[in-house]
Amino acid sequence: MSRISAEKSGGGIFSDIGFPPAAAAALTAKSDLIIAIKDAVHERKLTQQEAARLCGTDQPTLSKVFRGRMESVTIDKLAHWLNALGRDVEIVVKPTPRSRRQGRVRVVEVA
Repeated sequence: MSRISAEKSGGGIFSDIGFPPAAAAALTAKSDLIIAIKDAVHERKLTQQEAARLCGTDQPTLSKVFRGRMESVTIDKLAHWLNALGRDVEIVVKPTPRSRRQGRVRVVEVA
C-alpha cells in the first residue's frame, strides 16, 4: 500500500491553494456567509425557489452560489440575503493586533 503525503494547512483552504492573504480572507468570509445562508434556508425548511424569491434573486443563481460559485456575489449581497432570510449581520471594525501586519475579514456565526 502506498503512502499519501500530506502538508499542514497554512491557515485555510484558499491560502493553501495560493491566494494572497487578503483574497483568501475575503473568500473564506464569503464561504462562511454562504454556509449561514444554507443553514437559514434549511432551518426555515425553504426550497431554493422560495429562498431565492425572498433574497431577490433567481433559483439558478442561488444554486450556483451554494455550489461554490462565489465570483458572482459580493459580501454585501450575501449579507442582504441573510437579512432577507431573517438573520442579523454585524460588521465589527477593530484595530489589527501587532502580531499581524494586515487586517482580515472574518465571519462568526452565533447560534
